[in-house]
Amino acid sequence: MKKIINTSNAPAAIGPYSQAVLVNDTLYCSGQIAIDPLTNDLLLGSIEDETEQVMKNIDAVLSAAKMQFKHVMKCSIFMSSMDHYDEINEVYARYFMSNPPAREAVAVKTLPKNVNVEISVIACK
Repeated sequence: MKKIINTSNAPAAIGPYSQAVLVNDTLYCSGQIAIDPLTNDLLLGSIEDETEQVMKNIDAVLSAAKMQFKHVMKCSIFMSSMDHYDEINEVYARYFMSNPPAREAVAVKTLPKNVNVEISVIACK
């Protein structure tokens, strides 16, 4: 059965999509960008700060589904330039200290609101 996951602790969707969809024990999380859910402001400081906010937003969506980063099976990282790869990895690695999930990391031409990084996850209990 499909259940929509929504939390005010992560940015509201900026289009016709849900923050996440839970099907049985699998959670499909939409991509998160560096929007502060409290102010709805875009955080475009350093790439590290941007990535940190993205990971906090993912954490909020996971928590709303009663999951944690240990439940993440797959990540997709989209970045505006491969020049950001090392900095994004540095922040990302703090959330997956052991048994990291499968993932891909790709550079794309443009991301929503012209951010530098967007990350989506699939998690399973």
